[in-house]
Amino acid sequence: QVQLVESGGGLVQAGGSLRLSCAASGSIFSGATMAWYRQVPGKQRELVARIRSGGSTEYVDSVKGRFTISRDNTKNTVYLEMNSLKPEDTAAYYCNAIFAFSDYWGRGTQVTVSS
Repeated sequence: QVQLVESGGGLVQAGGSLRLSCAASGSIFSGATMAWYRQVPGKQRELVARIRSGGSTEYVDSVKGRFTISRDNTKNTVYLEMNSLKPEDTAAYYCNAIFAFSDYWGRGTQVTVSS
């Protein structure tokens, strides 16, 4: 059983920074594609950033240059460094892992950016 636990969310002023962490249990981490999604009530969940097992990354256009996804395979943890935060970044952020055609989700952490 794979469990993903997010942390690091909170309230921050516009222009500020936060770092989200997602700790994964189980033995799949190093081979998994890890991602961060976010969701605002009433809207679809959207992909924010993804990092593959080999380290390649991709980002949604709205966060390019401001967010950085990284992973530490020794700690089974993926991070999302968020800088220059904007009120439109306010959302629940979810960690996702894909491994061997299986999809795993964390319970989410709330990020609120005040103007």
